[in-house]
Amino acid sequence: MSAAVPIIDAVDLTKVYNAGTAGEVLALRGVDLRVERGEFLAIMGASGSGKSTMMNLLGCLDTPTAGSYRLDGVDVGGLDATGLARLRLEKLGFVFQGFHLLSRQSALENVMMPLAYAGVPVHEREPRALAALAEVGLAERARHKPNELSGGQQQRVAIARALINEPALILADEPTGALDSRTSEEIMALFERLQASGRTVVIITHERPVAEHADRIVVMHDGELHPDGWVPQHAEATA
Repeated sequence: MSAAVPIIDAVDLTKVYNAGTAGEVLALRGVDLRVERGEFLAIMGASGSGKSTMMNLLGCLDTPTAGSYRLDGVDVGGLDATGLARLRLEKLGFVFQGFHLLSRQSALENVMMPLAYAGVPVHEREPRALAALAEVGLAERARHKPNELSGGQQQRVAIARALINEPALILADEPTGALDSRTSEEIMALFERLQASGRTVVIITHERPVAEHADRIVVMHDGELHPDGWVPQHAEATA
């Protein structure tokens, strides 16, 4: 893929839930977003702003009602459910607030799991997973289960799992929401190092200190995306 092709190229994304009913919700209102390769972007917004809907669309977990989205040059709109699943596996690494680790599996086994879905030969899986754990500073905890790890260590395992298939985009949804402030800083410093090594990172957050670790911040409000520093008109009027 040419370096000129952005990782995220979303144009006029619109999402309507329960269309045509009394419960219709316009969650996204014609959003445009372009994220270049190697960029670290934070999408900030309060609860109900539309940022979770945006994450679901960027992560190919949902489809827009209107508009277009290209992920690393691939037109997402032309894919069926199987194609979307394959795209998520090959192009995306997810990090969630709740870690989403399997409790009965070791850190190593949790990190190896996507490799099985990707059809990677068995003999390659453990070395690759150990390398990913080493990259997040957890090689020595590879055989430990999640309940033997701190919250920050569990999130590092989740980040290693997100890295394992060498995705085009790491998409993190409130990645520090379950962590204390010191551990949050450590996790965000890790994302900065990943970006410095050439990864593209997008985080969804409602916390300004978390967002400020990114190169660029955009603000989601009432289903629309604005540059950082934008203030709602009603807020200006009452200032």
